[in-house]
Amino acid sequence: MSCGTALYSGFDLRSPADVMKASDYRCKKCGTKLSTAKYVVEVRKIDGSFS
Repeated sequence: MSCGTALYSGFDLRSPADVMKASDYRCKKCGTKLSTAKYVVEVRKIDGSFS
């Protein structure tokens, strides 16, 4: 993907294939075709309390 936008942000862990499938294997921002062969999964901790 050429724009570097995040494809998914949420509390549930989802597979890259599930995330890409939801957008028809295209980046929602730039329209680049996505492949499950090339991806990076980044998990970040969100500060704050959730109750």
